[in-house]
Amino acid sequence: MQPIPLRTTVIGSYPFPSWLEFASAHLAEFGPDDLAELQDDAVIAALHDQARAGLDVITDGEQTRLDFNLSFYGYIEGIDRETQPRRRFGPPAHDQRGKHRVTGPLRAPRGLGVVDEFRRLQRLAPAGPTLKASVPGPYTLSGRLDGPGRWALAEELLPLVQAELEALIDAGCSEICVDEPSMSCYGHREDPRAFVQLFNRTVESIAGRARLSTHLCFGNYKARAVAPRQYHPLFPAFHDLNCDELHLEMASREFAELEIIAPIAEAHDVSIGIIDVKSYYIETPDDVAARVRRCLAHAPANRLSFAPDCGLSQTARWAARRKLENMVKGVHAVRREL
Repeated sequence: MQPIPLRTTVIGSYPFPSWLEFASAHLAEFGPDDLAELQDDAVIAALHDQARAGLDVITDGEQTRLDFNLSFYGYIEGIDRETQPRRRFGPPAHDQRGKHRVTGPLRAPRGLGVVDEFRRLQRLAPAGPTLKASVPGPYTLSGRLDGPGRWALAEELLPLVQAELEALIDAGCSEICVDEPSMSCYGHREDPRAFVQLFNRTVESIAGRARLSTHLCFGNYKARAVAPRQYHPLFPAFHDLNCDELHLEMASREFAELEIIAPIAEAHDVSIGIIDVKSYYIETPDDVAARVRRCLAHAPANRLSFAPDCGLSQTARWAARRKLENMVKGVHAVRREL
């Protein structure tokens, strides 16, 4: 059950401030102390916007990452990193992100960097909100590798992700999201039971030691989806995921399949994507409140939380800030009716 009925949360990423975008293109001009200050300031900016909105759960905005998962490959040995994708111009699409060639056994002797992110978050976050860390799951991480096959690569990556999750627990993290959007993207063509088995083995050593969630969306690179946007191919198999909460993208899909949350809520909490991160329409508090009430027709308040559809990194900061503020106002309006 949710610790707070109708809890408000985020997925993980938040847009970079404009000055961070500029600085990221000129990193060679900064010294190590400058870079450390830059990282702290970026996280402080993301925390400020989330805390000001009044969220119950906040993250570091993934301000020190390249996209939600691309920077992880910098920690992995056994790959030849691709610095330029095969297609560099034209309309944005997922083929503009390069693949890294596997050259040997995959290892991460320094970890994957999430523990350092979480310790920074602990140091800089305001008192009150719950702090959440996010880690891409092994199947999603395998998608940017060119090697012996995606499932084989996911198996190699599993112990690396598992070790990072265990280290997060040891660092005091009480809420972790294992991002596996590739499972929902490709569930229409793969055996969903195999996804469940892979996920459950990944989290086996930490299940029950922290509040555990997984994020299931259909892709958001440059606000583009990459899959048939339907959840029904994943169920009933995904009812067996060993986690506390499933996050579902709903707003950009006009709440199609909303009825699916009823059977999910029998065993899991459900975090509903109630804000469309692919649209620059700013949802009003009344919009949000009406959507919350629709969700309450299918699941009880103590099983529901609300978030944007996906990470906000692909949404301009001015819009992300207003969307979060209105999301919280709308949810709180309904919470007062309970």
